[in-house]
Amino acid sequence: MRLFTCQSCEQILFFENTVCEHCKHKLGYLPGLSVLSALEPAGGDLWRPLEPRIRQAELAYCANHAHDVCNWMTMPNESGHPSFCFACRFNRTIPNLEKPENLERWRKLEAAKHRLFYTLLRLNLPIKTRQEDPHGGLMFDFLEDPEDGSAPVMTGHDNGIITIALREADDASREQMRVEMGEHYRTLLGHFRHEVGHYYWNVLVRDAGRLDACRAVFGDDRADYQQALQTYYDNPPPAGWQTHHVSVYATSHPWEDFAETWAHYLHIVSTLETAWAYGVSINPALAGATPSWSPRHGDPYTEASFDEIMQAWLPLTYAVNSLNRSMGLPDFYPFVLTQGVVDKLSFIHTLIRETQALRSC
Repeated sequence: MRLFTCQSCEQILFFENTVCEHCKHKLGYLPGLSVLSALEPAGGDLWRPLEPRIRQAELAYCANHAHDVCNWMTMPNESGHPSFCFACRFNRTIPNLEKPENLERWRKLEAAKHRLFYTLLRLNLPIKTRQEDPHGGLMFDFLEDPEDGSAPVMTGHDNGIITIALREADDASREQMRVEMGEHYRTLLGHFRHEVGHYYWNVLVRDAGRLDACRAVFGDDRADYQQALQTYYDNPPPAGWQTHHVSVYATSHPWEDFAETWAHYLHIVSTLETAWAYGVSINPALAGATPSWSPRHGDPYTEASFDEIMQAWLPLTYAVNSLNRSMGLPDFYPFVLTQGVVDKLSFIHTLIRETQALRSC
């Protein structure tokens, strides 16, 4: 995530902010520029950004701003009714807001989803709504478990439709599930990044003629998926799984291996951008050591090479994990990146860079 500053008073701002706490200007995110901008009233429901590049534009808040779940700006609707921003256009089902507790759950879901869309836009990846692609476009359903106690909602992906179980927005419930399933890591943002990995397997692998190349790295996806999951849940983790998989769940099927690896690549580039924005570099107190990350490496989303990303990432995780342990906290990054996993991350990196190159032509 980039470091934002108020165009009015230069106060540091954060991605989810809606008001500058110093000068009290309203704030809105401009997805086309990846900028959080201070705003001035332009009459009615319209606002004029202080961002110099579009100073004369008159924009409106997303319709979901009324629920305090979105701070993104969009073009005003000609009908006079609030319209949805780029990120919120992908929602099909939101929580039932007649239940007061669901509003806070939705806010948590949208915070994670908007960070996902920040990354997808920064990576310049293709993305279509269900209206643009009725058979495979991206769509989100945030669903609550049935009140009668019947089958709970399962978080997952089905040909572009991503379902997120609403209970995942309850921290206590999500932590209980993490422990019960023996996972080291379980977050809302992690769910979004994993599930969108399935969408991009469809778009960038299946539909882009890269099946053979992907199978050579992740295995044959034609293996029966349901049977593979049943085998995974019925048996202990395979011996030596860490050699080639970033998580135990990645061993269940090549589709899940791809999605887990995709999510980890997004974790890495997003966190590295944050470190770079704050000027964080790691220089272990070892003879001959040099800082692992500096601006010369370029933007991790679009410019840095895979080797530069890895050379920056691994020392950063060692340092932050050590800081957490010094405070008696769990590891910030509880994963081991073996050479087998690094090779798979390299495939994801190349896949994204090739896509970026094609889209820039």
